[in-house]
Amino acid sequence: MTRTSLAENWLLNVRRLHARLGRGSVRARPGLARKGAGDGPGADRRGRVPGWRLGLAAAAAAVAGAAGCTVSAQEPVDFTELRRRMVRDTVSEPRDGRPPVLDVRVIDAMGKVERHLFVPEEIREWAYRDSPLGIGWRQTISQPYIVALMTELAAPSPEDRVLEIGTGSGYQAAVLAEIVDHVYTIEIVEPLGLQAAVALDAAGYGNVTTRIGDGYVGWPEQAPFDAIVVTAAPDHVPEPLIDQLATGGRLVLPVGPVGGRQELQVLEKQADGEVERTRVIPVRFVPLTRNR
Repeated sequence: MTRTSLAENWLLNVRRLHARLGRGSVRARPGLARKGAGDGPGADRRGRVPGWRLGLAAAAAAVAGAAGCTVSAQEPVDFTELRRRMVRDTVSEPRDGRPPVLDVRVIDAMGKVERHLFVPEEIREWAYRDSPLGIGWRQTISQPYIVALMTELAAPSPEDRVLEIGTGSGYQAAVLAEIVDHVYTIEIVEPLGLQAAVALDAAGYGNVTTRIGDGYVGWPEQAPFDAIVVTAAPDHVPEPLIDQLATGGRLVLPVGPVGGRQELQVLEKQADGEVERTRVIPVRFVPLTRNR
């Protein structure tokens, strides 16, 4: 499929995935023991102490949010308002024709996670723009829309165990942790992974376990996983990740060479072990780094 035809069909692909999932339902997957669902709707999924809140330092820079709002250099930044506008204008009601994210749990998670706490302090004023941002070590934090879309395509449920490949800043793991029972996340760049672990801990995400290592090989001792989300692009789908996916689970990842065409793909594991692949949209991600 060419880049042009992929772009023309991406809306249809997303809607097809929405229809297969059945918005609002919690899927049951055979062959995987479940932990108790625990708390009821709206309960905290993080295992954190209620009432935590990190203090926010006042920012002195002008801020432009996803909706183009600006703030005086003398005024403190209202990150809560910027986050609300980001969710509205780029996730739930995109203004540029992109398909909206429909899963209420994903929308709620995007509204809860304080994205500015997962980017370098000097660029926090840009945290709620719908664009990727550099986080050091030649890595980036994905734009909010892509984070929300990949989360929705993974079809997370409250009792799920999810593997993330490419912890990066920790933001994607935090979004997943708002929805699922537990997130396991692997980062190959040690200082970045350690920094993300500190940020996740400080933000109260007790249901995220981090590891420094080669994400290509996954986390076999914790498998199988209900969903796997890969936030960097391999040039092919890693077979170990398919092997570690539970029956009925989804692997969401960008695939393609550096500087070439990359596609966001969803692979769903069938009862017979085969996978059904859906190509969603053209994307551009940093490459998946491997230990050599």
